[in-house]
Amino acid sequence: MSSGPDECARQVLETIPLVMRVIRAQMRSHRVAGLSVPQFRALIFLNRHEGGSLSDVAGHVGLMLPSMSRMIDGLVARDLVMRQVAAADRRRVELTLTSRGRAAMRSAYESTQAHLSKRLAALPEPDRTIILKAMQALASIFGSRREATNAAGG
Repeated sequence: MSSGPDECARQVLETIPLVMRVIRAQMRSHRVAGLSVPQFRALIFLNRHEGGSLSDVAGHVGLMLPSMSRMIDGLVARDLVMRQVAAADRRRVELTLTSRGRAAMRSAYESTQAHLSKRLAALPEPDRTIILKAMQALASIFGSRREATNAAGG
């Protein structure tokens, strides 16, 4: 099997959607904290970037501002997110997780991680080691370990 950059890119493009499909199905089937995947992603973003703006969250989740605003309205109504006027700039509204929002995000994360763990347990240990190393390599070029740790509430 070739390990050139083109083959790696092809494999990432083919595999990541499969993994995301399982994650979405897990969240939908268990309605973990009643969150949709975009809501879950918004909570994870706000956990990592406390005081983020609506634009910041919309950019991360991939929604237009009006759609993101409606989503945040729903999260505020459910007491998962709080809006605050920024102390340094009264024109800026900052979004933060409430304690209930942090608990919901952590519950959704832990439930999904447990499901993935059960699926991965079917693989032999050497294969899991390869996957772990591959995920660490991908994280090193696409994101920081600190963000991954913070997403888990740590």
